[in-house]
Amino acid sequence: MKLDVITIFPEYFAPLDISLLGKARRAGVLDVRVHDLREWTHDRHRTVDDTPYGGGPGMVMKPDPWGEALDALAPRVPGTPSGTIPSAPGGGLPTPPVLDETSPATSEGASGPVPRLIIPTPSGRPFTQADAVRYAAEPWLIFACGRYEGIDSRVAEEARTRMPVDEVSLGDFVLAGGEVAVLVMVEAIGRLLPGVLGNADSVADDSFAPGAMESLLEGPVYTKPPVWRERPVPDILLSGHHGAIARWRRDEALRRTARHRPELLSRLAPEVLDKHDRAVLHEAGFPVDGEDMAD
Repeated sequence: MKLDVITIFPEYFAPLDISLLGKARRAGVLDVRVHDLREWTHDRHRTVDDTPYGGGPGMVMKPDPWGEALDALAPRVPGTPSGTIPSAPGGGLPTPPVLDETSPATSEGASGPVPRLIIPTPSGRPFTQADAVRYAAEPWLIFACGRYEGIDSRVAEEARTRMPVDEVSLGDFVLAGGEVAVLVMVEAIGRLLPGVLGNADSVADDSFAPGAMESLLEGPVYTKPPVWRERPVPDILLSGHHGAIARWRRDEALRRTARHRPELLSRLAPEVLDKHDRAVLHEAGFPVDGEDMAD
């Protein structure tokens, strides 16, 4: 998988050289290239920002350096003017890349794979585990790390004429820049790639993992010793009864979700809940409507 990161602080991404992602890079599973946006400036001060039109506080990142950076990383088809999608060979109707978040991982343009541009911004849609799974199937991602009041909106508008663009947010808070958000997303995506985790089955039990854990938080976990400071590990986990252990873990996931993230329970489809699930949720104060469909 190829990842390009554009930033004014390349040194921010040193953590990608360590731990699991560092190993993945050295093994060739993950190809991460960090680019300094200032390399595409042309004044002595290497300026990347200017005052906002319409007035107001703060500065806005200029479109010119961003446009040149994207042109360098994902060159436009020669002879294609900015703001248009290249025509198909032979002059027929074009087959444009799908330009939104539903585009397939194998989308290609006239000259090869089309990257997906991801722009972290507080005004974007929430980044979720489902996004991480989808992005992990893509061959090429470009991350744009904004600063100040953000990137001139025309950059995303123009980029959408030639590649899918996603504007995403980590949550309802504001950071000083997009670098931290990109580090989070790269780790969330990278750990899903084949060969990155020592045990590929680990992701199946993650919070929010597709399948049984979708829309649920992972329950409590324990390791040796069996008793620590007079606090024992739950007996069921020492029983060796795999079916009972799986049931306990699901019950605890339901209870923890009800306690910490009750809004997630509204996403659970009633037909995936068995009678025991419903009893646990009812006990936690979240009765579920609908017929019992699951076994």
